[in-house]
Amino acid sequence: MNASRPLIFIVDDVADNIQIAISHLQELDCDFAYALSGEQALARIAVAKPQLILMDVMMPGLDGFETVSRLRQNPYVSSIPIIFLTARTEAEDVVRGFNLGGVDYITKPFNGMELRSRVRNHLELYAYRTKLTAMVEERTYAIEQLKDVIIEAMGEMAEYRDRETGGHIRRTMEYVRVLAETVALNGHYTDLLTREYISILYKSAPLHDIGKVAIPDSILLKPSGLTADEYTIMKNHTIYGEEIISNLEQMAGQNTAFLKCAKDISGGHHERFDGSGYPRGLKGQDIPLAGRLMTLADIYDALICKRVYKPALPHAQAIQIITEENSHAFDPVLLEALLQVQDEFEAISRRHVD
Repeated sequence: MNASRPLIFIVDDVADNIQIAISHLQELDCDFAYALSGEQALARIAVAKPQLILMDVMMPGLDGFETVSRLRQNPYVSSIPIIFLTARTEAEDVVRGFNLGGVDYITKPFNGMELRSRVRNHLELYAYRTKLTAMVEERTYAIEQLKDVIIEAMGEMAEYRDRETGGHIRRTMEYVRVLAETVALNGHYTDLLTREYISILYKSAPLHDIGKVAIPDSILLKPSGLTADEYTIMKNHTIYGEEIISNLEQMAGQNTAFLKCAKDISGGHHERFDGSGYPRGLKGQDIPLAGRLMTLADIYDALICKRVYKPALPHAQAIQIITEENSHAFDPVLLEALLQVQDEFEAISRRHVD
């Protein structure tokens, strides 16, 4: 079998009918495979992955309609075009064939020239569609990659002004992903923590401190502790972050899941479960889940890293401070998950050390 040539799969319970169809299609420079029953077809097509299927309708056991219905349930072969090739000419059969996703319906006895023309057309259409799909996927992937780079660069723009937090972006991305995956595996918040949403969380995490770009250098880079007034100004970075992302939403002309998640993270990662956080003093489930996840990631990283106002703490002490001394400030479901993956947190911190 030549991998560069299209494969036509013929399903018919009469071997002579298969041979007749092949004889008419030989000049198309195709390869052929076949099955003598619906059951056999289901097994062989899943392996062969042809470019076109010619399906008889009247067969013992699984008829052609039922066979096609089952093929459509298999995502790996569901897009393969199917031509029904049958002696049944009733209008309801034709309609049923098209409703099942058939691309054509040819009645027996067929004209060889007509069969070749239709098969050739559908092979060309499938090849074009496959190429177009590949181009779209390639373009989409490139756009996603560019978006991810821009997002991380925006996050690093904020961190660049605070040179003590070099690896903070990469570490918190990893912490959030690991924590969210563990919470979902434990059976919590599964309505929200889908694989897609966890990917969005991971990609949104770099924007959690984007609001710091609006904080004056005299405060952000101050080499000593902040005064009460300065700390009040510093806390506004959460509001500024929300405003920046809201502006991005307006420019995009839509409220995407990604930007919504980024805004929840930026505005909510300093809220506390007991209501003692800022900027709004939200409590419990009123704090977006994205914000609650980022809170743990951000605080853990702050504890284990050196700052002008504090030394770096060892991993075990950081975990103790979070889970024992300040447990009231965090979602207990997330704390449980943190304890499960604390060794992975420590490994992440070592992989992306400042």
